[in-house]
Amino acid sequence: MTEAGLANRYRVMRHGESKANAAGVIVSSIGADRGGDWGLTGAGRGQALAAARASGLPAGTLICASDFARASQTAAIVAGCVGADGVTLAPELRERYFGDLDGGSVAGYRRVWAADEAGGAPVAGAEPAAAVFERAAALVTALEVRYAGRDVLLVSHGDTLQILLAGFAGLDPARHRRLAPLGTAEIRPLLPGGEAEGR
Repeated sequence: MTEAGLANRYRVMRHGESKANAAGVIVSSIGADRGGDWGLTGAGRGQALAAARASGLPAGTLICASDFARASQTAAIVAGCVGADGVTLAPELRERYFGDLDGGSVAGYRRVWAADEAGGAPVAGAEPAAAVFERAAALVTALEVRYAGRDVLLVSHGDTLQILLAGFAGLDPARHRRLAPLGTAEIRPLLPGGEAEGR
């Protein structure tokens, strides 16, 4: 067994700076992502490469990524840098869907986070935090069944990973904003019941 009783060693990584980040636009549906040019900026590519070089990830790392362009591009950069054998695209790691706020200003995030914290109904059709945690955690469960002793990197999005980290740390996933926010291209360990604060 590895740390915290898991069969594998998990780390999570937020994608590098994307064109949506730079434009201040929410791109949270796969249709919107595929319908535009929302991949990494040049700075985002540089962030992903720098993070990969500093990560210490071995060549045998299993890399799973959201199929949104910004995450899959980040994962491909990491895989090329560390010598991993490709990237597995995992819809379970997709961005949290922000409902009617999709395509709007990133200022809308705060409305959803406030509703999460208040325990109220999701804002404007946004995907509930519990549902995001359920799908992301299901991927970890599937990897635990299939592999043992592997280094695993999960490349995804800010909200998806904040929610996953919160749930694994024993917090209500809706309280995910109580954790230090993940920066672009930041990598953290995923430890059940462990320290989830940023480093």
